Amino acid sequence: MNEKRTSVFSNGLIWFGAGVSLAEILTGTYFAPLGFGKAMAAILLGHLIGGLMMFAAGMIGAKERKSAMETVKMSFGEKGSLLFAVLNVLQLVGWTAIMIYDGALAADGVLHTGNWVWAVIIGALIIVWIFIGLTNLGKLNTVAMTALFILSLVLFKVIFFGSGSMTPIVDDGSLTFGAAVELAVAMPLSWLPLISDYTREAKEPVKATAVSSIVYGLVSCWMYVIGMGAAIYTGESDIAQIMVKAGLGIAGLLIIVFSTVTTTFLDAYSAGISSESVFSKINGKYAAIAVTIIGTIAAIVYPMDNITDFLYLIGSVFAPMIAIQIADFFLLKRADSLSESVDITNAVIWVIGFVLYRILMRIDIPVGNTLPDMIITIILCVIAGAVLH
Repeated sequence: MNEKRTSVFSNGLIWFGAGVSLAEILTGTYFAPLGFGKAMAAILLGHLIGGLMMFAAGMIGAKERKSAMETVKMSFGEKGSLLFAVLNVLQLVGWTAIMIYDGALAADGVLHTGNWVWAVIIGALIIVWIFIGLTNLGKLNTVAMTALFILSLVLFKVIFFGSGSMTPIVDDGSLTFGAAVELAVAMPLSWLPLISDYTREAKEPVKATAVSSIVYGLVSCWMYVIGMGAAIYTGESDIAQIMVKAGLGIAGLLIIVFSTVTTTFLDAYSAGISSESVFSKINGKYAAIAVTIIGTIAAIVYPMDNITDFLYLIGSVFAPMIAIQIADFFLLKRADSLSESVDITNAVIWVIGFVLYRILMRIDIPVGNTLPDMIITIILCVIAGAVLH
């Protein structure tokens, strides 16, 4: 019996959907204080760093035909990987709630019916996406992505080529270049613990992983630039107000709802797959639906307006984790640590990497703190591998 595999094109569509996201536009608005030129440089550099990491992480799962959390077992052992699986489920529940919250808030800003109504509508649509399933989403995703592409082009045109003029913004020092790079790295970094959940299903693993990383990187940059341009052009960081000022109305509402659904689907779906790594008897699809329901309730109950601390927390947990996996898989050529319940050496290196990330956050480095943290973690791994193996 042949397994149904995803094509390179459908992998590209999945990650196009991940990139067209309100969270990316919202994060892009934070770059406005740098001014257009420096902000663009920070966005491009951050996404280059993040995109290379995404490709490396996706390749491990693609080559091994394993989900993201199954590949973690290769470096941290059967039980050692459970910590990351649990943390991954928690961050994905958090992302699901944040995305539904942002989408509902923005949709309500365009058509005032109450935040909770939009949260329920978006949650229900995500569940529909989950029920359809990854390998059957092809045609629906093609239609949704085509519509989103056209609408985001319209948004781009209105912001950058509308009747208004760009407000000259002087770099006021409220955001350093290094911090801006880190904010740009943060979004691709948040996908590292789940890209393998999709590349493992690909017919052509290397091509699909490359296309996934490139498409996501380009689209994410584009969303950041839209957010940054909107903040400079309209003086707004509220997405709903940006849409209204751009005169998009119902078209803006469609961008908001469908971009939220296509991105949040990936978070909920991967939360289900990661749950299977923690409890083997759990059905991933039903776990994903449970995560969507929890996220919808959380989005209705809790305010989630500033996500920068959340992004940095994800970075500090998963940047050293993936650095260790990259060192093990690509440099040390270690098969796996499955024979060990916990790989103590890698666990200790991860703790060092985690603490180092938190320390580096206080230092302004032009390339951000993720890249130096990962390089140092990889060097520690190689040294430990040479001494101990």
